[in-house]
Amino acid sequence: MTKIMKKLSLSAAVVAMSFSGTACAQQQEPTPVSTTRVAAAEVEMGGPALWKVADEDTTIYLFGTVHVLPEGMEWYEGRIAQALQSSDKLITEIYLPKGNEAAAGAAFMEKGSLPAGDNLRDLLSEEQKAVYESAMTKMKLPVGAFDTMEPWLAAVNISMIPLLQAGYTPESGVEKVLEQKAGDMMRGELESVNFQVDLFDTLPLESQIVFMMEAAAGVDEIVPSLDSMVGEWASGDPEELGKMMNEGFSDPVLANALLYSRNATWAEWIDTRLDTPGTIFIAVGAGHLAGEKSVQDALELRGIKSIRIQ
Repeated sequence: MTKIMKKLSLSAAVVAMSFSGTACAQQQEPTPVSTTRVAAAEVEMGGPALWKVADEDTTIYLFGTVHVLPEGMEWYEGRIAQALQSSDKLITEIYLPKGNEAAAGAAFMEKGSLPAGDNLRDLLSEEQKAVYESAMTKMKLPVGAFDTMEPWLAAVNISMIPLLQAGYTPESGVEKVLEQKAGDMMRGELESVNFQVDLFDTLPLESQIVFMMEAAAGVDEIVPSLDSMVGEWASGDPEELGKMMNEGFSDPVLANALLYSRNATWAEWIDTRLDTPGTIFIAVGAGHLAGEKSVQDALELRGIKSIRIQ
């Protein structure tokens, strides 16, 4: 799995906003391109993994999500459906009530825009510029389409547009399906849109450029990488998914910021929530529930056992 997809798959807000008409859709509409990716109907489904944490009067389900999926992929059934239907509240990484998307999108674009007069490609060496412009051409976009963006936001767009062209959409993503199935159920969030966007926006400029160049250099691998991730998620193999997510995190500071620190914070939230009776369903990016220093590992350090029930 490409490094860029590992990073982006850990932020529901960045993925959702980049698809929402606030980023890539404001540029020239991407032209669909041919692809050899496996159709959704051909993905082998063993059932995405589901865990439960419980005490005498509280039950908390933990479900790993994929923020974007190909259309037509059926996974909401069996114990997953039963767990959500039995819950009092759905908790996701972020929660955007209907009608708030435009304001959140505007803030997203404002944070990701360069100062007036600055140009993204002016920040690059000639070698970097050649790789970047080649990626833009492969996506059938004008090479200057993202010139006003900060490198991190350009990286997001470079990573999302091939998925859009290949038929991936957040409307088919796990969170959207859960929200639809939850209906009028109470909602909550573990983080905010601003918090998640700041994870990228506060990166040093040099790190942002590295981030963007990884996306540009690996543009041909983006769709196959997510296809592989979706396959492991659908088959219910968190061990393999964890390897895919954690390999290549060469920067320990970034790994801690995007993954480990947040996992520990969420485990603390769950620990506290166990003091309140009721049943809740928590849905977060699958990478947080797989591999070393996962949410479950952080819970175990607190003496809390999580049991896999699917």
